[in-house]
Amino acid sequence: MRRDVFQAIADPTRRAILGLVVVGAMTPNAIAAHFESKRQTISKHIQILTECEVLVQKKTGREIYYHFNPEKIKARLRPKPTYEIHCLSQLMDIL
Repeated sequence: MRRDVFQAIADPTRRAILGLVVVGAMTPNAIAAHFESKRQTISKHIQILTECEVLVQKKTGREIYYHFNPEKIKARLRPKPTYEIHCLSQLMDIL
């Protein structure tokens, strides 16, 4: 299931996870060490961030490292063309 980026980053724990991973790639255990929550809870948060592609996992040997994917958030922040812009564009083509 694909999740919405904004719903995923609405949670304060997931934002804190992103704050850690943005500095450098981390393993799930390294991420969980920064929180008082259970490891399973942090894993669920990581799973949600991975499903919406804000985190990308890469396996190195036996370890899985999570990397921040800024492109996914940037893509959601880009303005989408509106109907008005579309109409103006067509009008300009006619003129």
